[in-house]
Amino acid sequence: MGDRPVNFPRSMDLRNKFHSLVPGGSHTYSKGDDQFPEDAPSFIVRGKGCHVWDVDGNEFIEYGMGLRAVTLGHAYPPVVEAASKQMMLGSNFTRPSLIEFEIAETVVNLLDGAEMVKFAKNGSDVTTAAVKLARAATGRDLVAICADHPFFSVDDWFIGSTDLSSGIPKAIRDLTVKFRYNDIGSVSSLFKEYSGQIACLILEPAREEEPTTNFLQEVQRRCKENGVVFILDEMITGFRWDIGGGQKYYGIVPDLSTFGKGMANGFSVSALVGKKELMELGGLHHKQERVFLLSTTHGAETHTLAAAAATIQVYKQQDVIGYLHTQGERLRRGIEKVIKESGIGGYFQVIGRPCNLIYVTKDPEGNRSQPFRTLFLQELIKRGIIAPSFVVSFSHADSDIDRTIEAVGEALKIYRRALEEGIGKYLKGRPVKPVDRRFN
Repeated sequence: MGDRPVNFPRSMDLRNKFHSLVPGGSHTYSKGDDQFPEDAPSFIVRGKGCHVWDVDGNEFIEYGMGLRAVTLGHAYPPVVEAASKQMMLGSNFTRPSLIEFEIAETVVNLLDGAEMVKFAKNGSDVTTAAVKLARAATGRDLVAICADHPFFSVDDWFIGSTDLSSGIPKAIRDLTVKFRYNDIGSVSSLFKEYSGQIACLILEPAREEEPTTNFLQEVQRRCKENGVVFILDEMITGFRWDIGGGQKYYGIVPDLSTFGKGMANGFSVSALVGKKELMELGGLHHKQERVFLLSTTHGAETHTLAAAAATIQVYKQQDVIGYLHTQGERLRRGIEKVIKESGIGGYFQVIGRPCNLIYVTKDPEGNRSQPFRTLFLQELIKRGIIAPSFVVSFSHADSDIDRTIEAVGEALKIYRRALEEGIGKYLKGRPVKPVDRRFN
């Protein structure tokens, strides 16, 4: 394959101008310039399937599309057509639209843990609503979060628990406590230390590490024993592990759960679903104190709900989940082969479920390394691949996977030289940085 003639003159010209208008030069921190090499496309202007074109006309195969939200493919025709058709009928009215009823019925019938649903736009909207609902139901203040899962919300209850806690009062930061994934002892210890104070416990069903020894079921049992609301964040696992989410795959029904991302193939839709006894606290048919659960101007835009309905229909008609696993496994096997051929198995790894692959980069001492991650990203971009992860979509064809494996093999040859000769000889510019750092 070799290096491609990839240049970014317009990207470079617009980059500083964009930073002067938008803090961070991005509306999502994980899409920012500090997450990519200096020689990288700054602006994407078009996507089709798993291919994208930047402002300079360069074409790339893309992975982890839309922060894992685009599960079917960019501009996927049935989804775009459904959204377009609905948009022509109007997108927002003074009363609920009929499509709100229709998609609510679809979601409640689709998800085992859903007796009622509220739609919103972002994952943060619904995870924060779930926390509020749990606090209202229990009369408690503390929130228990999984320390091994990197992101639950932009709101204070979560961000206050990270290194990016500037601007968040200590009183709020102190209301969030942490446990470890697959460590049931850490959960029990929290419940003992904060007996009668924890409103809810929230975690993802799984990430790179699978639940062991019935961990999810044991967590749920302890939640029930201690009067704690059990919440699953299905932003990533939903519509990847199973059409019914990780809860379906692992055979567990939470009190509340949150979905989004792949639910509408990149259109802005999220959902809070759960038991009626909890959800109805945000409704009109009870005599308890009212809970201002979710009330968003754009939360039920008709065209985005039409996109969600069309996306779910594709999942029902075609084996999307099976395809994501098949193509992810093809990619994994191919990359593991070229890792072995390159002789750097201890320094570069692919981990996670086939439908949600990520990679680990290490330095000569065997420590996880952002500079080596940057080098790998840099070398892939040279070869027409944008891959902050190796998360596939329904549009990644065999030819895309095979081209990616070839590019990875070539990139790892450079990686090995950098291990042997020093990364400074090969890395152009500054390394990428973690999002949740205290200072720039």
